[in-house]
Amino acid sequence: METVSTNRSFAGTQGVYSHASAETGTEMTFAVYVPDHEEGAKLPVVWYLSGLTCTHANVMEKGEYRRAASELGLIIVAPDTSPRGEEVADDEAYDMGQGAGFYVDATEEPWAKHFRMRSYIEKELPALIAREFPVDMERQAIFGHSMGGHGALTIALRNPDRFKSVSAFSPIVSPLNCPWGEKALGGYLGSDQQAWREYDACALIEDGARVADILVDQGTADNFLEEQLKPQLLAEACDKAGIKLSLNMREGYDHSYYFISTYMEDHLRWHAERL
Repeated sequence: METVSTNRSFAGTQGVYSHASAETGTEMTFAVYVPDHEEGAKLPVVWYLSGLTCTHANVMEKGEYRRAASELGLIIVAPDTSPRGEEVADDEAYDMGQGAGFYVDATEEPWAKHFRMRSYIEKELPALIAREFPVDMERQAIFGHSMGGHGALTIALRNPDRFKSVSAFSPIVSPLNCPWGEKALGGYLGSDQQAWREYDACALIEDGARVADILVDQGTADNFLEEQLKPQLLAEACDKAGIKLSLNMREGYDHSYYFISTYMEDHLRWHAERL
């Protein structure tokens, strides 16, 4: 692991790091915020997964999480959203290719070689974080935004014993039922929609996956709300499964980090209570 940069912030250290990933076959960059703590202490860790077109830097620069994370004693890890580089396949559209990994392990060409973001987030990066940072891996939470909300929900539902809590801002709740998901999952995984179900939060719940509760914040002025995000599908799935869903429709808020930063502290406090 190489240190790209470190900065003091709110009695803690905001770092950016890189490493050669075996899963993606590329150099991967990620951000970690570590509050000051007693020597030898192990802190709970909250994973934040970003959305389409984003890198590790978007939430780091705009998310406004450090004051609350420092107060609550939470380590925040923000990975990139895809492999990157000249040798990595890409697409001219913003919603496919680099910056749009959708947290899947691709099986179709030309994506299969590098686009292994599921294994990177679920296996490789956690092992690196556990080795290099003062984290208590028995106390993990996960959240994310949009495509990253999709990632957080699906990863938590597939790994309920690992994550104590899961939340999301404006998540893509059912890629099986929206244009973004149909394009990405079709491209990365092929035409067999049965293979898509493990990457669809609503389908996972329908197929028996369970978590204790979920927190979702969604802006009513989000221009992706009706066509792409469809939080009502998650509400219906949770209701049928008996999963407690706190779905907050925030009047007048859009899809941007102005919205996310407004409710970031609420989410971190919600996770801290469960960690």
